Amino acid sequence: MTDIKIMKNTVNSVNSSAITTAQPVKHHANSFKLGISLLSAICLWSGGTLTVVATANPAPPILTAQIPAGTKVIYVNLATGTDSESAGNSEQTPLRTITAALQRAEAGTVVQLANGSYTANTGEVFPIVIPRGVTLRGNPSTQGQTVAIIGGANYVSSTEANQSVTLLAEQDSVITGLTITNPNTRGTGLWIQSTNPRVTNNTFSKNKREGIYVTGNANPKIEGNVFINNDGQGISLVRNSQGEIRDNLFQNTGFGIAITDQASPLIAQNRILQNVDGIVVASNATPVLRNNIIEGNQRDGIVVISKAQPNLGTAETAGENRISNNGRYDIYNATSSNILLAYGNNIDPQRIRGRVEFTNTAPVASRFTDTQGHWANAYIEALANQGIIAGFNDNTFRPSEPVTRAQFAAIINKAFTPAPENPAINFVDVSSNFWGYQAIQTAARGGFISGYPGNKFLPNQRIPRVQALVSLASGLKLRSDDTSVLSVYQDRSLIPQYATTAVAGATAKQLVVNYPVATKLDPNREATRAEVAAFVYQALVNAGRAQPIASAYLVRNPQTTQR
Repeated sequence: MTDIKIMKNTVNSVNSSAITTAQPVKHHANSFKLGISLLSAICLWSGGTLTVVATANPAPPILTAQIPAGTKVIYVNLATGTDSESAGNSEQTPLRTITAALQRAEAGTVVQLANGSYTANTGEVFPIVIPRGVTLRGNPSTQGQTVAIIGGANYVSSTEANQSVTLLAEQDSVITGLTITNPNTRGTGLWIQSTNPRVTNNTFSKNKREGIYVTGNANPKIEGNVFINNDGQGISLVRNSQGEIRDNLFQNTGFGIAITDQASPLIAQNRILQNVDGIVVASNATPVLRNNIIEGNQRDGIVVISKAQPNLGTAETAGENRISNNGRYDIYNATSSNILLAYGNNIDPQRIRGRVEFTNTAPVASRFTDTQGHWANAYIEALANQGIIAGFNDNTFRPSEPVTRAQFAAIINKAFTPAPENPAINFVDVSSNFWGYQAIQTAARGGFISGYPGNKFLPNQRIPRVQALVSLASGLKLRSDDTSVLSVYQDRSLIPQYATTAVAGATAKQLVVNYPVATKLDPNREATRAEVAAFVYQALVNAGRAQPIASAYLVRNPQTTQR
């Protein structure tokens, strides 16, 4: 389990298998210590009671459609309802409890709650599970100010063990218009595990740990909510979770948003104000941050630790975040080696600690109709300028199309003009009149590429990413026996054994570019035209034949750094 916790006057330690709470310690309110492991990496404490100087206006409610005609609605009113078999079909004869309503709800049903505070004392059984495809609805227009669910009970997560949870969201469920509070020790308001609920126009307040915990491979949409006065985090995102966190307000909380493990959510258009720290990104997390306001937090606006690599904006896609007036640093890059790219934001360079590249570089213009704004556009344009690659007659480049082994050999020849090192090989499946015959011979004799058993080359086979990297590392003599650098990849176990030294060398020399997640190599997937362009360009950079191009997706060697 990964658990990120903040408590007043208490150091809390975190790792991926256990929760350890240290004894209270006395330190200055602005103290911040970083350890080697995640267990000690996120240790925060404050010297007194958190107070809010002023309360920001709530996040404006997201417009929600009225309940469509013909939708099955189950009505719940704790003041006038009864949990009888005949109740629930109208506002005049409602059920009393959410628990009873959800036991009857099928996919497509809306459970409509009347005003009131729904608790164990009113008959609720926690945790309340919202079934697949069911909508639990209070008053979205007020973000649930008059409809509260308060309580929690033990939930045994398959990956995170015992948890205190108020609500549990199943696949395709909707939670809207509620105030959700878990007052229990280490309590979580809403638990999302490997599902894709939509969570809109709610208020998460006074939860003892966090408002929402997102884990597994969850992919929720969390939009238009208010997270205020939660003891730990507004939202915690862990494991391989993704999703969209958009148009929310995070205020007066420990961490507004905490992101760790391999989580890679989109964090967009949120207001993150007056917390201890605005956003904390740890482990190998790779969130994308766009158009957020991160201001007035007691200590730091954004904290990045361990091997995390948040995307705060690139030359192709500006971040447009406003990060200012935080107590200590607006951005604190506490990683040992990562350079953060933060292009196109409103940031004061004097309020940054650690290596951050914040130059607002204009996007590279494209000669092709389908690459403007593409993550690899700068690489593609640079190689096209050198005549190494070309587009099609319709003025497209088709960056997502695969590359055959013959096409790859042709690119190698144009980029490196290999000198012959090996004798010629007569591949049985490449005739002398094949269009790529000479390119294949040159690349093979130059040590860049080899064939298969039976003297076959398979010229029309689509080349996997790992083969492209092996080819470059072999031909350029970049193989490395120091494979420890492969630890940067979360999927390193998928690298074939024959390729480990080649990929290690390519990584050490910064040939590898991984989109959309820099730490995910995806070695056995077919390489695209854009990816091959990026690999080849980086090989030219390593050879001193091209200028570096800043990219959030470049895999950086911990021992050397390319800016």
